[in-house]
Formats: sequence, structure tokens, C-alpha cells
Amino acid sequence: MAQRTVGSVVRALQLLEELRDSEAGLGVNELARRIGVNASTASRLLATLEAAGMVQRDPTGGPYRLGLALVTLADRVLSRLDVQALARPLLVELMERTGETATLSLPGERETITVDSVPSRASVVSMARLGRPSVLHATAVGKVMLAFGGRPLPRERDLRPLTPRTITDRADLASEIRAVRERGFATVFGEREIDVNAIAAPVFGRGGELAAILGVQAPAARLPDPTAVLAPLLDAAEALTRALGGGS
Repeated sequence: MAQRTVGSVVRALQLLEELRDSEAGLGVNELARRIGVNASTASRLLATLEAAGMVQRDPTGGPYRLGLALVTLADRVLSRLDVQALARPLLVELMERTGETATLSLPGERETITVDSVPSRASVVSMARLGRPSVLHATAVGKVMLAFGGRPLPRERDLRPLTPRTITDRADLASEIRAVRERGFATVFGEREIDVNAIAAPVFGRGGELAAILGVQAPAARLPDPTAVLAPLLDAAEALTRALGGGS
């Protein structure tokens, strides 16, 4: 059965679309012309939308613009987006472009948790364990959390050495986190597991908050310099940020 539409609703949506594409706003007559109705019909539709907060204009009149109620609706939609579902195709592409294991981690209260990964197709693989918390001072994902997630640095006594390369001095860690914040990504060179190197980048939500972290990890012998895969990692992080409504 053909889907039925309501003409007045269709025309109201057309008005919103015209206003979406207008930088300076539009008057009643121009809007009526653009959607193919008379001015009185456009005026009634706009009055209805204005009462609902979907459009607005100055109290003295003037052109119509999109209203603040649309921001609330957009926020509700964005808050329900499934980060993991949005990230999955990006993880696959990231693995394909780098040849190495791509990971998605989500920030929590005190640590980040790996929630998805796409393993490398190589014969020797650095596997990401789902549900595994990231050690903040010894992983690329953890460093991104410290740099962009608003979390305090671990206490000196919590900086346990996991390998000879683990950062265990709080001043050294503070310097490293400042560098991560400045360059926009973090790396580790055998700091949690001696034979694993990794790189990670932040993903931001609509409000500029840290929403997720994308990473690439590999055996150190195959990826001696993790920045070799920086470009595809940043591309994926930017794409997921846009999908979540961030980066504007």
C-alpha cells in the first residue's frame, strides 16, 4: 500500500528545510514562494511552528529562523546514538587501511573500557580484550583519557611499572599528557606489554566532551613507530566525531 502523507505536515517540513539552508532567515512571502503556497497558508504554518518553538523571529517581526526547540530534539536524538554501531564500519575501515588491530574504547568514571575491536588479518596479531580496562598511565587510550577526559593524574603510588618502559614518575606523566593534549593523539612504546606499540585519538560529542577513543595496536616489531598509522586514525576519529554531532 502506498504510504500516505499529510499535506500540511509536508509543507511545514519544507519550511524547516528552507530555513535550514538560509543563513539570514526568510520572510513569509519568500518562504511561500519557495514551497509553492500562498502567503496566508505559509503564515499559518509558520505561526504553528513558532508556537511549538520550531521557528522564531524578532518580536518586532522580520525574517524567520529555526527555533531553539529543534536543538532540544537534536540533543535527544544524539544522546541515543549507539556509539558502537556508528564506530563499527569505521573500525573495519581503519583496520583495512592500517593492516593492524583497530579498537573502540569508551570513557568511564575512572578508566576506559575497550568495547569493540577489529583484529588484524596478519598471522601475528595484537588482540584487544573486550571489557578490559585501560591502564591510564601505560596505554595510548588511557593517556587520551587523561588528556581530554578531565580525569586527574593517578597518584604516584598508583603508577605501577608494567614493563621497563612504563612511566612511573608523576611529573613525567604530567609532561606526557600535556604533549598528548597539544598534538591530539597519544602513543605507547611497549609500556603496558613490552612487545606491543599503540596509538589512540579522541572522539568528541556534541558538547565537546570526550565521547570515545579510537586506537590502533600492533606487535612492536611490525609497528616500530605508531605514528605511521596516524593519518587513517585521525580520519576515523574525525568521522566518528562528526557522526556524534561534535566538531562544529
